[in-house]
Amino acid sequence: MLDSHADVLIESNINMSVPYYLMASYAYYVQDDPIFSDGYYDELAKTILANWDNITHRHRDVLKKDDLVAGSFLGEYPSIIESALDSLRKETVPKKEKPSKKTISKPAPEKTMGQFGSFFE
Repeated sequence: MLDSHADVLIESNINMSVPYYLMASYAYYVQDDPIFSDGYYDELAKTILANWDNITHRHRDVLKKDDLVAGSFLGEYPSIIESALDSLRKETVPKKEKPSKKTISKPAPEKTMGQFGSFFE
């Protein structure tokens, strides 16, 4: 979940609450793959409502106060949301470590044919 990641950004810029709420809604309702815990999503809706008059993000008007009170968004998403969410996922998902290609040097066994070697001796 990206609760902490979003919290840091939103704390420093309340306008970021709007795109993160929209991305979280899209992730949950459209992709069925949430990026926030349910509790954080609900708190984010309350934060937007509490700061409604101070938010100047260009997509703020996509949100409706009634939807925020209900804790859901079923409106029409701005076209940028899907690609922004994809970028966010790529940026915040920890990179998996590739297995090391180091070879362990072992001495070769004296008889490499094992139990089948006796047939060839």
